[in-house]
Amino acid sequence: MVAAAATMISSVGGLLAMLNESHPQLKFHALSNLISLVDQFWPEISTSIPIIESIYEDEEFGQHQRQLAALLVSKVYYYLGELNDSLSYALGAGPLFDVSEDSDYVHTLLAKAIDEYASLRSKVAESSDEAAKIDPRLEAIVERMLDKCIMDGKYQQAMGTAIDCRRLDKLEEAITGSDNVHGTLAYCINVSHSFVYSREYRREVLRLLVKVYQQLPSPDYLSVCQCLMFLYEPEGVANILEKLLRSENKEDALLAFQVAFDLVENEHQAFLLNVRDRLSAPKSPPSESLQPGSTDIASAQNENSTAQEDVQMTDGSSTVTTNVPEADPKEVMYAERLAKIKGILSGETSIQLTLQFLYSHNKSDLLILKTIKQSVEIRNSVCHSATIYANAIMHAGTTVDTFLRDNLDWLSRATNWAKFSATAGLGVIHRGHLQQGRSLMAPYLPQGGAGGGGSPYSEGGALYALGLIHANHGEGIKQFLRDSLGNTNVEVIQHGACLGLGLAALGTADEEIYDDIKSVLYSDSAVASEAAGISMGLLMVGTASEKASEMLAYAHETQHEKIIRGLALGIALTVYGREEEADTLIEQMTRDQDPILRYGGMYALALAYRGTANNKAIRQLLHFAVSDVSDDVRRTAVLALGFVLYSEPEQTPRIVSLLSESYNPHVRYGAALAVGISCAGTGLSEAISLLEPLTSDVVDFVRQGALIATAMVMVQINEASDSRVGTFRRQLEKIILDKHEDTMSKMGAILASGILDAGGRNVTIRLLSKTKHDKVTAVVGLAVFSQFWYWYPLIYFVSLSFSPTAFIGLNYDLKVPIFEFLSHAKPSLFEYPKPTAVPTTTSAVKLPTAILSTSAKAKARAKKEAEVKANAEKSSGTESSSTAPNTGKGKSSAEKDVEAMLVDSPPEKKPEPEPSFEILTNPARVVPAQEKFIKFLEDSRYVPVKLAPSGFVLLRDMRPNEPEVLSLTDAPASTASSVGGSAAGQQSSSSAMAVDDEPQPPQPFEYTS
Repeated sequence: MVAAAATMISSVGGLLAMLNESHPQLKFHALSNLISLVDQFWPEISTSIPIIESIYEDEEFGQHQRQLAALLVSKVYYYLGELNDSLSYALGAGPLFDVSEDSDYVHTLLAKAIDEYASLRSKVAESSDEAAKIDPRLEAIVERMLDKCIMDGKYQQAMGTAIDCRRLDKLEEAITGSDNVHGTLAYCINVSHSFVYSREYRREVLRLLVKVYQQLPSPDYLSVCQCLMFLYEPEGVANILEKLLRSENKEDALLAFQVAFDLVENEHQAFLLNVRDRLSAPKSPPSESLQPGSTDIASAQNENSTAQEDVQMTDGSSTVTTNVPEADPKEVMYAERLAKIKGILSGETSIQLTLQFLYSHNKSDLLILKTIKQSVEIRNSVCHSATIYANAIMHAGTTVDTFLRDNLDWLSRATNWAKFSATAGLGVIHRGHLQQGRSLMAPYLPQGGAGGGGSPYSEGGALYALGLIHANHGEGIKQFLRDSLGNTNVEVIQHGACLGLGLAALGTADEEIYDDIKSVLYSDSAVASEAAGISMGLLMVGTASEKASEMLAYAHETQHEKIIRGLALGIALTVYGREEEADTLIEQMTRDQDPILRYGGMYALALAYRGTANNKAIRQLLHFAVSDVSDDVRRTAVLALGFVLYSEPEQTPRIVSLLSESYNPHVRYGAALAVGISCAGTGLSEAISLLEPLTSDVVDFVRQGALIATAMVMVQINEASDSRVGTFRRQLEKIILDKHEDTMSKMGAILASGILDAGGRNVTIRLLSKTKHDKVTAVVGLAVFSQFWYWYPLIYFVSLSFSPTAFIGLNYDLKVPIFEFLSHAKPSLFEYPKPTAVPTTTSAVKLPTAILSTSAKAKARAKKEAEVKANAEKSSGTESSSTAPNTGKGKSSAEKDVEAMLVDSPPEKKPEPEPSFEILTNPARVVPAQEKFIKFLEDSRYVPVKLAPSGFVLLRDMRPNEPEVLSLTDAPASTASSVGGSAAGQQSSSSAMAVDDEPQPPQPFEYTS
């Protein structure tokens, strides 16, 4: 009816005239009709807005009439584009503004209302006294909208809006009301990490989620513990783990182990040790009930020697078997499980398993290193050192130091700081060798006294190496490093000891160690104090303590640029992950007159907002990237974007694309490394496209940065996945072999070769764990690594960001059983790169078959000779001994010679079609791109506790009565050799080294004319 009337009406002048009538009924009639015609006649109605507004403001009219007038004005303002006025009158329309109406007008105003409400709620949260300023009508509209979403089952929309509007009560209502609570909780965790930009508010959301999780009949403990870790509540995690460990159900214990492994992956050493120390010890029975030889308990205890220490009440002299208390079997079981979980939380279990995996699967190609070594000029110390760095990175964590041992003379050319780096490189190769770390480095460590016997450079390097071996797990080595630091006043040894201590005690905020390092800082020695500045930052990562202002004050006092730079980076590390809490310090540093401290301010921004993709931080960095007067600051501002954006790698190439074309080479270098850091290990096509032109830039250091960044992006991507990988490898080789190439870009190419094949081709660079938390050690490692611009030994910090790409399935005893699972993709997509072949002088191009004019005659003559000879032998019945050795397969040498002359090749076999899947055996290499193709077989004996395609996964044994077959992973040998390495390492690389062997001498033959 209305639509038909609208087509007949050509003007609403009559209805507008009615608004001037005095009778309220006429006005009501006019308003009712105008509402239905406003979509078409709003331009005409807009001339009468003042009259309609006056009706709304006149309190003599009925409420319904006034609300109708408000709705009409709101719609007219909407069409005029005045959304603020439109919303204001829509609020006046009360229930007449129908949130369920499906029209552009309602959708637009609801979005406006939610934005308005959300921003007001944020302001209220920041300053609580402004609570009165929120219009209750606005709140009512938002609540109506939220209730409607929940009623309609649009839970995700309701949750998103509730989080935006800081309505945690509605958020809880939406989660508990949903039909799949676990799914909505997981979605909510994801949203809170990705879209909640305030750290404090994110913590509130996570607290609510933990509360909801714990009310569920079957809580998802894996997610709860991740939330508790973010909230830094070790007590909560310890309680959950203890509850699971004490359960009689074996599956609960497996779940506890899985939780522990997942927490370890986030690399938060201080938190993990805190959880470990809060787990209560097993209850020991009263001493009077001692009974001799309770055998079943003794055997249970003997099964697990570590549990023994916890269960038995040692008095120093008594032995376990003779005097065992009548222990509760439950306590024995708990003790055994407790020992296992303590091993996991301290990181030792995962480190040991990773070490075995990297050693047994090592596929590094020593021929690449040999080529680099041969092409490096002896006089060029930069490239000599770069080759040593590349070797360490290539063999990181594999314990294989064959290259070093085979090239001792060449190594000995390293002097001074190059010697320091060469020794420290052993720490990268043996990273994680916690038990033997110290004995491996023994030949180089300071031998007591102030100076020791060896070179201070190799002693300092050895202490730095110990830090790298024990990075983030330094309980066993901290005291030794502290003693070494206290026993010397040689600045080179102090430099190594400070770096080592910082790495070993990463993030533990140990006051005593801090004081030790501070005394080195105050010695004001340029070399030692620089390392002390960085080391303080490593020790205090993320504590945002008052120590930062103490460091800043000293940075203003000292005259040494090196010390200021070390402190600038150290201060940045202290505010790691503190987001808006760090704003005051960042403001202070970025406004400093000293460009080195502004440079530190860029790192502080990068690390405080790491992986948050926070718009405010990105804007600040872009501002400095184009406006600062110092090239150092501009370069670092662009580089810092990589840290802020690594959770959304596909954004980075878009954001820095214009900067990568800047006239300023420092900005181009920063853009290259930003892409390298945020897109590391992703093989992202846009990232490679952006870096390609920079690898042939006119400025040498830009080429260096681009080569390193490209290697970071391409790590573990092979040619089958992206053909540009092969092109890049050839480009690196060409640069390394080119005698006229600049030293800077040559160094970049050598380091890039190391990063491409890092960790025996079994690691990638990962800054986020699978649960989307940042990996503290990895981010810190890359931040300090990017400082190598000033100090090459810091290159080794890149090894902290390496993460093994392995699926390691573990049974209840934390052993690795053999079982198979499926990779549903072509094997060639994810296989190791093919080993390089020895370059041959002849061309490899296949030539057309040539038949010589004499060959047919020669062949016929040879055949005739052979027949004559054979007949003669038959008649004499003797065998000619002289011809036996050289008739390879029943052919005479003459025949062979002729065949050698023929260029004809045997017919080629047709290649078989490649299978579309691959069966992998635990433990297996699973690269990140392959994870989405991993499937577990249905009838398998082992079922994962959580469906994870890689990492440490606990397995449920569905057939516990059958004997288990364990995977024999080669444990690296612990014997220290002349280079302090594992002799067994030679075996795994023997095939690669075979290229060095002498060719076999030819077999004896007879010459016949």
